[in-house]
Amino acid sequence: MKVLVLGGSGFIGSALVGGLLNQGHQVRVFDRNIEAVRQQFPDINDVVQADFVDVMSLTEAMSGVDIVFHLISTSVPATSNKNPVHDIESNLVNTVKLLELMRNADVKRIVYLSSGGTVYGTPKSLPITENHSTNPTCSYGIVKLAIEKYLLMYAELYQLDATILRPSNPYGPGQTHKGVQGFIGTCIDKINDGQPITVWGDGSVVRDYVYIDDVVSACLATMKGQQRGPLNISSGVGYSLNQIINMIEKYKGEEVEVVYQSKRSFDIPEVILDNQLAKKSLGWVPQTPIERGLNLTLQHGLK
Repeated sequence: MKVLVLGGSGFIGSALVGGLLNQGHQVRVFDRNIEAVRQQFPDINDVVQADFVDVMSLTEAMSGVDIVFHLISTSVPATSNKNPVHDIESNLVNTVKLLELMRNADVKRIVYLSSGGTVYGTPKSLPITENHSTNPTCSYGIVKLAIEKYLLMYAELYQLDATILRPSNPYGPGQTHKGVQGFIGTCIDKINDGQPITVWGDGSVVRDYVYIDDVVSACLATMKGQQRGPLNISSGVGYSLNQIINMIEKYKGEEVEVVYQSKRSFDIPEVILDNQLAKKSLGWVPQTPIERGLNLTLQHGLK
């Protein structure tokens, strides 16, 4: 199958490219940072270096494509509220343009990675199912949800085969965000730089962490059928920030320095996603418990 990956140099994107290549698919990567793609996959020749706003390059990238994986995001939850206009223009508007380009090019299949960690807002019940109300508390989540709605509209009006995945908190080897997004990756970066780990609040915030290989296997499973979604992609188990830090300390055999700062207004106390619908619809089951996944991540990341 000929696959276009939008955002193939990122943490999830590069892992997905590797998974697609391993399955024998023809992969075309669209990304601003093509050098990072070529360093990791020196044999991949079908690359398009361009910004998401570049309509002409996107149009050319659509040629001969069977399915599009959309992983591009120009914002993160922690900073999206600082410039919601940019968030809307760069993510929502450009994605709607993408859908129009797909319609004109007669490309019928798209898989979009939304955000299970932000679209629901403060949970009314746990674990959170896909039928839970959606009340995001940050622009990042609002834009992700708006994109979902446009995907469903195009599916209804133009017979677009759109699958929406809502990963919880992906982690794994290769995740480095220098304090911007991804708590586990941020911890590794801080430790490697000899800096203390910053925790907003008292460390009791609970999140559902899903290993990168399990995210990729869910993406690959979408290619076998026509599941519209949205589908939660998660481990279904929650761990507090303090528990994650304790696991890191156990692996290192020593304490790590932690600085606790005031709780942020947009941090939701506990988010655990129900993954039963993905199991039923995709035949997908997460294979990596947190202890194994965290050990693999630390082996790869710690200097």
